[in-house]
Amino acid sequence: MRASEILALARRAGIGAGASVLDLCCGVAGPGRLIVRELGCSYLGVDSSLRAIDIARERAGDLSGRFEVARIPPIPPGPFDVVLLLETMLAFPDKEMLLQGISEALAIGGRFAFTLEEGVPLTESERARMPYADTVWLTPLQDMQTSLERVGLVVRWRDDCSVSHRAVADSLIDAFAADAADIAAEIGHRALEELLVAHRLWSDWLAEGRVRKIALVAEKAETNRREPTRSLNGRNTTTVNVPA
Repeated sequence: MRASEILALARRAGIGAGASVLDLCCGVAGPGRLIVRELGCSYLGVDSSLRAIDIARERAGDLSGRFEVARIPPIPPGPFDVVLLLETMLAFPDKEMLLQGISEALAIGGRFAFTLEEGVPLTESERARMPYADTVWLTPLQDMQTSLERVGLVVRWRDDCSVSHRAVADSLIDAFAADAADIAAEIGHRALEELLVAHRLWSDWLAEGRVRKIALVAEKAETNRREPTRSLNGRNTTTVNVPA
Protein backbone atom coordinates (compact mmCIF):
# COMPACT_ATOMS: atom_id res chain seq x y z
CA MET A 1 0.00 0.00 0.00
CA ARG A 2 1.01 3.60 -0.57
CA ALA A 3 1.73 5.77 2.47
CA SER A 4 -1.38 7.87 1.82
CA GLU A 5 -3.56 4.75 1.74
CA ILE A 6 -2.04 3.40 4.95
CA LEU A 7 -2.76 6.66 6.76
CA ALA A 8 -6.28 6.86 5.31
CA LEU A 9 -7.03 3.34 6.57
CA ALA A 10 -5.51 4.14 9.98
CA ARG A 11 -7.63 7.28 10.31
CA ARG A 12 -10.77 5.37 9.30
CA ALA A 13 -9.95 2.92 12.08
CA GLY A 14 -9.77 5.77 14.57
CA ILE A 15 -6.05 5.57 15.30
CA GLY A 16 -4.79 8.62 17.16
CA ALA A 17 -3.20 9.70 20.41
CA GLY A 18 -4.13 7.31 23.21
CA ALA A 19 -5.35 4.48 20.96
CA SER A 20 -3.86 1.05 21.66
CA VAL A 21 -2.83 -0.64 18.38
CA LEU A 22 -1.77 -4.22 17.68
CA ASP A 23 -0.01 -4.66 14.31
CA LEU A 24 -0.05 -8.32 13.28
CA CYS A 25 2.63 -9.71 10.94
CA CYS A 26 4.28 -6.29 11.01
CA GLY A 27 7.54 -7.33 9.32
CA VAL A 28 10.03 -4.46 9.60
CA ALA A 29 7.03 -2.26 10.56
CA GLY A 30 7.25 0.33 7.80
CA PRO A 31 3.49 1.03 7.95
CA GLY A 32 3.48 0.80 11.75
CA ARG A 33 6.30 3.28 12.15
CA LEU A 34 4.55 5.64 9.73
CA ILE A 35 1.33 5.44 11.73
CA VAL A 36 3.06 6.05 15.06
CA ARG A 37 5.03 8.98 13.66
CA GLU A 38 2.08 10.66 11.94
CA LEU A 39 -0.87 9.82 14.19
CA GLY A 40 0.54 8.79 17.56
CA CYS A 41 -0.73 5.74 19.46
CA SER A 42 0.28 3.00 21.86
CA TYR A 43 1.80 0.46 19.46
CA LEU A 44 2.70 -3.23 19.60
CA GLY A 45 4.07 -4.87 16.44
CA VAL A 46 4.44 -8.65 16.24
CA ASP A 47 6.02 -10.88 13.63
CA SER A 48 7.37 -14.43 13.53
CA SER A 49 10.71 -13.28 12.04
CA LEU A 50 13.36 -12.37 14.61
CA ARG A 51 15.39 -10.65 11.88
CA ALA A 52 12.42 -8.50 10.84
CA ILE A 53 11.73 -7.50 14.44
CA ASP A 54 15.38 -6.60 14.99
CA ILE A 55 15.26 -4.33 11.93
CA ALA A 56 11.96 -2.80 13.10
CA ARG A 57 13.45 -1.97 16.49
CA GLU A 58 16.55 -0.47 14.92
CA ARG A 59 14.61 1.67 12.45
CA ALA A 60 12.07 2.81 15.04
CA GLY A 61 14.76 4.83 16.81
CA ASP A 62 13.13 7.17 19.31
CA LEU A 63 9.58 6.40 18.18
CA SER A 64 7.39 5.00 20.93
CA GLY A 65 6.19 1.44 20.59
CA ARG A 66 7.11 -2.17 21.26
CA PHE A 67 8.01 -5.09 19.03
CA GLU A 68 7.75 -8.79 19.84
CA VAL A 69 8.55 -12.04 18.05
CA ALA A 70 5.39 -14.15 17.88
CA ARG A 71 3.71 -16.53 15.47
CA ILE A 72 0.13 -15.68 14.53
CA PRO A 73 -2.22 -17.21 15.60
CA PRO A 74 -2.61 -17.12 18.56
CA ILE A 75 -3.33 -13.42 18.90
CA PRO A 76 -1.71 -11.49 21.78
CA PRO A 77 -4.29 -10.81 24.49
CA GLY A 78 -5.94 -7.40 24.54
CA PRO A 79 -8.00 -5.50 24.82
CA PHE A 80 -6.81 -3.30 21.96
CA ASP A 81 -8.61 -0.39 20.33
CA VAL A 82 -7.35 -1.33 16.87
CA VAL A 83 -5.85 -4.46 15.31
CA LEU A 84 -4.01 -4.07 11.99
CA LEU A 85 -3.28 -6.79 9.44
CA LEU A 86 -1.81 -5.34 6.25
CA GLU A 87 -0.92 -7.33 3.12
CA THR A 88 -0.91 -10.73 4.86
CA MET A 89 -4.53 -11.94 5.12
CA LEU A 90 -3.74 -13.81 1.90
CA ALA A 91 -1.35 -16.15 3.71
CA PHE A 92 -3.88 -17.57 6.20
CA PRO A 93 -5.86 -20.58 4.90
CA ASP A 94 -8.06 -20.73 8.05
CA LYS A 95 -9.24 -17.14 8.16
CA GLU A 96 -12.13 -17.67 10.55
CA MET A 97 -9.87 -19.00 13.32
CA LEU A 98 -7.68 -15.93 12.84
CA LEU A 99 -10.69 -13.60 12.92
CA GLN A 100 -12.01 -15.20 16.09
CA GLY A 101 -8.73 -14.47 17.86
CA ILE A 102 -8.72 -10.89 16.58
CA SER A 103 -12.28 -10.33 17.77
CA GLU A 104 -11.39 -11.62 21.22
CA ALA A 105 -8.41 -9.24 21.38
CA LEU A 106 -10.55 -6.18 20.61
CA ALA A 107 -12.47 -4.10 23.11
CA ILE A 108 -16.18 -3.55 22.39
CA GLY A 109 -16.17 -0.79 19.80
CA GLY A 110 -12.63 -1.70 18.75
CA ARG A 111 -11.76 -1.81 15.05
CA PHE A 112 -10.03 -4.35 12.85
CA ALA A 113 -8.33 -2.61 9.88
CA PHE A 114 -6.94 -4.85 7.15
CA THR A 115 -6.37 -5.42 3.46
CA LEU A 116 -7.88 -8.28 1.51
CA GLU A 117 -6.92 -9.89 -1.79
CA GLU A 118 -10.48 -10.56 -2.92
CA GLY A 119 -11.46 -13.26 -5.39
CA VAL A 120 -12.43 -16.89 -5.75
CA PRO A 121 -9.73 -19.44 -4.79
CA LEU A 122 -7.01 -20.14 -7.32
CA THR A 123 -7.59 -22.97 -9.77
CA GLU A 124 -5.08 -25.80 -9.96
CA SER A 125 -3.56 -24.34 -13.12
CA GLU A 126 -3.24 -20.91 -11.45
CA ARG A 127 -1.61 -22.45 -8.39
CA ALA A 128 0.88 -24.23 -10.66
CA ARG A 129 1.90 -20.88 -12.14
CA MET A 130 2.12 -18.93 -8.88
CA PRO A 131 5.38 -19.29 -6.89
CA TYR A 132 4.79 -20.19 -3.24
CA ALA A 133 1.12 -20.89 -3.95
CA ASP A 134 0.77 -22.46 -0.48
CA THR A 135 0.69 -18.88 0.88
CA VAL A 136 -1.97 -17.65 -1.56
CA TRP A 137 -5.51 -18.16 -0.24
CA LEU A 138 -7.95 -15.81 -1.96
CA THR A 139 -11.36 -15.14 -0.41
CA PRO A 140 -14.51 -13.65 -1.99
CA LEU A 141 -15.59 -10.43 -0.29
CA GLN A 142 -18.99 -11.83 0.70
CA ASP A 143 -17.36 -14.85 2.35
CA MET A 144 -15.03 -12.57 4.30
CA GLN A 145 -17.91 -10.38 5.43
CA THR A 146 -19.85 -13.45 6.58
CA SER A 147 -16.84 -14.75 8.53
CA LEU A 148 -16.38 -11.35 10.16
CA GLU A 149 -20.01 -11.21 11.24
CA ARG A 150 -19.83 -14.73 12.68
CA VAL A 151 -17.11 -13.59 15.12
CA GLY A 152 -18.88 -10.34 16.04
CA LEU A 153 -17.17 -7.92 13.63
CA VAL A 154 -19.19 -5.74 11.26
CA VAL A 155 -17.72 -3.97 8.24
CA ARG A 156 -18.03 -0.20 8.69
CA TRP A 157 -15.96 0.95 5.71
CA ARG A 158 -14.27 -0.47 2.66
CA ASP A 159 -12.39 0.91 -0.33
CA ASP A 160 -11.29 -0.74 -3.56
CA CYS A 161 -7.61 0.15 -4.08
CA SER A 162 -6.95 -2.31 -6.93
CA VAL A 163 -5.80 0.36 -9.40
CA SER A 164 -3.18 1.85 -7.12
CA HIS A 165 -2.08 -1.61 -5.98
CA ARG A 166 -1.48 -2.67 -9.57
CA ALA A 167 0.53 0.52 -10.16
CA VAL A 168 2.73 -0.36 -7.18
CA ALA A 169 3.19 -3.93 -8.47
CA ASP A 170 4.20 -2.62 -11.90
CA SER A 171 6.68 -0.20 -10.33
CA LEU A 172 8.22 -3.06 -8.36
CA ILE A 173 8.51 -5.19 -11.50
CA ASP A 174 10.40 -2.37 -13.23
CA ALA A 175 12.65 -1.87 -10.19
CA PHE A 176 13.42 -5.58 -9.88
CA ALA A 177 14.25 -5.81 -13.58
CA ALA A 178 16.45 -2.70 -13.48
CA ASP A 179 18.48 -4.02 -10.53
CA ALA A 180 18.31 -7.68 -11.53
CA ALA A 181 22.07 -8.31 -11.31
CA ASP A 182 22.41 -6.89 -7.82
CA ILE A 183 19.25 -8.57 -6.56
CA ALA A 184 20.27 -11.95 -8.00
CA ALA A 185 23.64 -11.62 -6.29
CA GLU A 186 21.83 -11.29 -2.97
CA ILE A 187 19.01 -13.84 -3.29
CA GLY A 188 19.92 -15.94 -6.35
CA HIS A 189 18.59 -16.04 -9.90
CA ARG A 190 15.80 -18.51 -9.13
CA ALA A 191 14.40 -16.41 -6.28
CA LEU A 192 14.55 -13.30 -8.45
CA GLU A 193 12.68 -15.04 -11.28
CA GLU A 194 10.00 -16.25 -8.86
CA LEU A 195 9.65 -12.70 -7.54
CA LEU A 196 9.14 -11.35 -11.04
CA VAL A 197 6.72 -14.12 -12.03
CA ALA A 198 4.58 -13.56 -8.91
CA HIS A 199 4.37 -9.79 -9.38
CA ARG A 200 3.53 -10.13 -13.08
CA LEU A 201 0.72 -12.54 -12.25
CA TRP A 202 -0.70 -10.17 -9.63
CA SER A 203 -0.50 -7.27 -12.09
CA ASP A 204 -2.32 -9.28 -14.77
CA TRP A 205 -4.98 -10.55 -12.38
CA LEU A 206 -5.64 -7.05 -11.02
CA ALA A 207 -5.92 -5.68 -14.56
CA GLU A 208 -8.37 -8.44 -15.54
CA GLY A 209 -10.45 -8.15 -12.38
CA ARG A 210 -9.50 -11.71 -11.42
CA VAL A 211 -8.39 -10.27 -8.07
CA ARG A 212 -9.29 -7.05 -6.28
CA LYS A 213 -7.39 -5.34 -3.49
CA ILE A 214 -9.77 -4.10 -0.78
CA ALA A 215 -9.06 -2.11 2.38
CA LEU A 216 -11.61 -2.64 5.18
CA VAL A 217 -12.44 -1.55 8.69
CA ALA A 218 -14.67 -3.82 10.80
CA GLU A 219 -15.94 -2.95 14.27
CA LYS A 220 -16.66 -5.11 17.28
CA ALA A 221 -20.09 -3.89 18.28
CA GLU A 222 -23.16 -5.35 19.93
CA THR A 223 -25.67 -3.59 17.66
CA ASN A 224 -25.44 -2.15 14.18
CA ARG A 225 -27.44 -0.97 11.21
CA ARG A 226 -26.40 -0.71 7.58
CA GLU A 227 -26.57 2.41 5.46
CA PRO A 228 -26.51 2.49 1.66
CA THR A 229 -23.27 2.19 -0.23
CA ARG A 230 -22.04 5.52 -1.52
CA SER A 231 -19.23 6.72 -3.75
CA LEU A 232 -16.20 8.56 -2.43
CA ASN A 233 -13.97 10.29 -4.98
CA GLY A 234 -15.24 8.05 -7.72
CA ARG A 235 -14.26 4.84 -5.93
CA ASN A 236 -16.49 2.18 -4.40
CA THR A 237 -16.70 2.96 -0.70
CA THR A 238 -19.12 1.62 1.86
CA THR A 239 -19.80 3.28 5.22
CA VAL A 240 -21.94 1.63 7.89
CA ASN A 241 -22.88 3.64 10.97
CA VAL A 242 -23.41 2.46 14.53
CA PRO A 243 -26.58 3.74 16.17
CA ALA A 244 -26.11 6.14 19.05
